[in-house]
Amino acid sequence: MIIEENDDMSLLEDSGRVYITIKKDGFNLKKFDEMTRKYPRLKVSNFMAVKKAVESKSHEAIEIGTWIESMELDISADKMQALITFYESQAYIHENIIDVQSAIQKLLVEHHITYGQQPLDFLTIKTGKSYIIAQGLPPQKGEDAKISYLSQAEKKPVINEDGKADYFDMNFIVEIEEGSWLGEKIPPKNGTPGKNIMGEQVPASPGNDLPLKYDTKCAYEVEEGGKTVLRSKTKGVIGEVNGLLSVQKHLIVDGDVGLETGNLKFDGSIQVKGTIMPGYSVIASGDVSVEAKEGVNSAELIKSTEGDVFIKGGIFGRGVTKVEAHKNIYIKHANECSLEAKENIQIGYYALGSTIFANEIFLDERKGKIIGGKVIAINSITAAYCGNSLERKTELIVQGIDRKILTENAKIHAEKMMKLQNELTKLNVQVSQLKQLENTMSIQQIAVYEQTKQKYNNMQQEVKEIDAEIQRILKMLRHTGDYYINITKEANAGTIIQIGNKSSMLASRTNGKFKLENGELNV
Repeated sequence: MIIEENDDMSLLEDSGRVYITIKKDGFNLKKFDEMTRKYPRLKVSNFMAVKKAVESKSHEAIEIGTWIESMELDISADKMQALITFYESQAYIHENIIDVQSAIQKLLVEHHITYGQQPLDFLTIKTGKSYIIAQGLPPQKGEDAKISYLSQAEKKPVINEDGKADYFDMNFIVEIEEGSWLGEKIPPKNGTPGKNIMGEQVPASPGNDLPLKYDTKCAYEVEEGGKTVLRSKTKGVIGEVNGLLSVQKHLIVDGDVGLETGNLKFDGSIQVKGTIMPGYSVIASGDVSVEAKEGVNSAELIKSTEGDVFIKGGIFGRGVTKVEAHKNIYIKHANECSLEAKENIQIGYYALGSTIFANEIFLDERKGKIIGGKVIAINSITAAYCGNSLERKTELIVQGIDRKILTENAKIHAEKMMKLQNELTKLNVQVSQLKQLENTMSIQQIAVYEQTKQKYNNMQQEVKEIDAEIQRILKMLRHTGDYYINITKEANAGTIIQIGNKSSMLASRTNGKFKLENGELNV
């Protein structure tokens, strides 16, 4: 096929190969470049041969490249898309739209493309640019499983405006019966299939399945109405231990903790509907709730090793009462007592002459007072008033964190946990082996078996506690906010404000948010 012929040269195509014959010595590379630009289908692959022929003034036929198809189809590996590239000039496409359309249809048929053809605007098509000519319908992934749980008590104090009602009237404990609904999972749904450009169905992925997170000792799963329902194995109170929904044992003391009950230590939650008498202690693994309106007077120790402590009526500690919580403390007022929580402490009315330590410490921003004593937080302290007109010494300290030390502590805990987990694996093998011989054991062997099981259980608990401490440290490391002391109404003279290692004693009344600015206290 003759592509072009004139006095200077002739350009021929034969079986897809293109040859040029130079007829006159005056033909040069500039003319060659101008000629090739007219033919987008010409792919020059042997330019050096042309250059040599021009320089040597050769008049022999030279193979310079290939004559490609007027359009090229590229199908994606997943058969979801086809791209078409045109190698005809724009002028040719505009003048031969019907022929081009026919060629496209023929190409699609040859490649078995039957679905998702896309329209093209032939007036805007550019040579050498790819366009989507067919697009498949992507499959739609199914909805993920949906998890819901029984709501736990909202442990958030509400202060009434009249100042006469209970400052802390919280539904602190949610009691449940055996077989109670604790949660449910709606299973993931199947997706909607798609279709590729060949007309073939493309399967869809189902939604992600999600596990119900609960303590298997306390709850069980059952299929009901197409859902997985979580129900309680026992009567108790709902709680959370190490991120798992749990039903804890629940001890209710209808009256006071005192001479009739003695000191209480309980693996679960304790709800004291009266008070805790002077000199007596209550220690629980779960939440501790003391609901007497008059509060607690001179009790010795109130402690939750895994949960929160709620004292509805506040404390008159007389310098002896200690309250400790693994999580939070909620209290109406604190008078000459010691409070310590690993998370937060919320005080409704006032703290007088008390020692208080927590991650964050909140008193009501409208009425809450801190008078005397020492209040230490890691992140922040908030109150309406601090100190008094007599300039009673009141220390407010926000420590902040040493990231290097905390990171090192987390690393040490993680290494210890890995060692314990390795020992647990070995102990688990021993327990399994001994269990197989349980019916034939001597008294001594049974004793060894029970000791091994006890060691295994104790080590499991230790691993959980270490993991909880690691998570607490990581939560502290993720804290990115400012460290501050916020006194909204009045900070009296004699109050010591300390952030990190910077401290100052107030010489006059003021208020505001105290924090470090450019390394110095903004007092």
